[in-house]
Amino acid sequence: MRARWLIPLILVAVLAAAEHTSSIRIHAPVSVETAPLEAREDCSGSFIPHALEHSTLPVSMPVGFYDSNGAGLAVNDLNADGWLDIVLANLAGDNSILWNQGGLQFEREPLPSQAPARAAATVDVDGDGWLDIVFTQQAAAPLFWRNQAGQGFEIQLLSGVSYIGYAMNWLDADRDGDLDLLTGSYDVENEKLLGQSAPRSGVIYYENQGDGFRATRIADRSNTLAILTRVNQSGDYEITIGNDFAVEDRYFTFVDGAWRGTDPLPVMPHSTMSYDAADLDNDGAQEVFAVDMKPYAEDETTRAQWAPVMDMMMGMPHVEGDPQIMENVLYAVDNAGRLANIARDFQLDGTGWSWSAKFGDLDNDGYQDLYVVNGMISQELFSHLPGNELVEENQVYRNLAGASFAAQPAWGLNDQASGRGMSLADLDNDGDLDALVNNLLGSAKLFENRLCAGAALEVDLRWLGTGNITGIGAQLVLHTDGGSYRRDLTALSGYLSGDSSRAHFGFAADASLERLSILWNDGLYSEIADLAPNTLVTVTRR
Repeated sequence: MRARWLIPLILVAVLAAAEHTSSIRIHAPVSVETAPLEAREDCSGSFIPHALEHSTLPVSMPVGFYDSNGAGLAVNDLNADGWLDIVLANLAGDNSILWNQGGLQFEREPLPSQAPARAAATVDVDGDGWLDIVFTQQAAAPLFWRNQAGQGFEIQLLSGVSYIGYAMNWLDADRDGDLDLLTGSYDVENEKLLGQSAPRSGVIYYENQGDGFRATRIADRSNTLAILTRVNQSGDYEITIGNDFAVEDRYFTFVDGAWRGTDPLPVMPHSTMSYDAADLDNDGAQEVFAVDMKPYAEDETTRAQWAPVMDMMMGMPHVEGDPQIMENVLYAVDNAGRLANIARDFQLDGTGWSWSAKFGDLDNDGYQDLYVVNGMISQELFSHLPGNELVEENQVYRNLAGASFAAQPAWGLNDQASGRGMSLADLDNDGDLDALVNNLLGSAKLFENRLCAGAALEVDLRWLGTGNITGIGAQLVLHTDGGSYRRDLTALSGYLSGDSSRAHFGFAADASLERLSILWNDGLYSEIADLAPNTLVTVTRR
């Protein structure tokens, strides 16, 4: 089984190999602080929904085709008080910061929008040690809210960032200590809103040069909904551009200071909505999951709801040898070393009209589970349904020790509120992952985790003196007597959704913790011992 779960070669990021070369590693000294994670006692064995003070609304009613894509969110500690805050994008109306007051109480601060917002990220753009907020916008350049050292936010210019962007990600591709920006445009939307003369955007790499960004176009054509960033076996960054509307996904590697295209995969989704990666069987290598639109049920009612859309999709022209398929893809390498799609083997090929899909250890058993948010509202596509809405349940799947996945409706995450952006993070500092969803035409929701299972360790990195304060790009491995667990720090994943920079590790309650390994983005290495379960560990590198 282990051989089947290796990551595809062009998406490899192997930390396990580095475990055998510790004698030549350069160690980075760090200081460590710990704080307890207070586990809840009011356990219900499920997630409890809480409505949040934010609703993403369309520009006009009834909901048109591109407003139907909704908006994203992000989660991070914006004021350095130890609690993760929430940022929610909006289409018609203000964006929001929900300041975490503890105890799952939040105070809303509106952030006026200049255009309908799409993706949200919380990253240190200017290298001052405080996390800023960036939104991509409909038919406009990204919007930058600069953190005024914890004393509020102010709109400032992202110098040199001028192209229209829909999806984005942040990374330190050139390893110079600051964060660079990647954006992908959604050309079909731009052409509808701005006409056929819409300015070219495509996929743009913005190199951070301190006083501004230098733009380089690396792909002319783009219908990008998701951008995945990874590090390959040679230590180079690789990116995957997930495209909608039959534009094939694209792959690039950063070599000698430039992005170079690599060969397409033999199979990929037809309309890629979301990308995420995780080590699903704890063998040290990541698996990669891409989602498309395919019903999770096959009953007569579901087929009737989907019929007009499926007929339209099947009527699209397909060239001979087209690698695109209209279902989810889970990438693996089989026993013969060939790239394979094993989504069907693990019952993950159809999860609905899916948007953000992310992995996280929801039940603290040492294996990363999967949550997917679903639904669609569109006058053009679903006029045959009440309210022009395809109503679907969100789907959650438990990872069964790396061997398969099983749907877990009893966990209470099967909401029907038409989710779009989604992230997983510990919002109440109790050691388990809660779920945040930005719904379209309804209140955003927080699903409080009351499974009360296993134990956890959470890790915050602080990399002082750089423009990458939270250590984006670092690879962390927690070693225990029951196995080793890997986490990679990324700025965004899924669909339009910013990740928390706090790494979460779940494991069995009786596990003995041995050490935490950190491979920093510049290649230096740190190791932490004397760890205790159910603690938040802050690791500071100077």
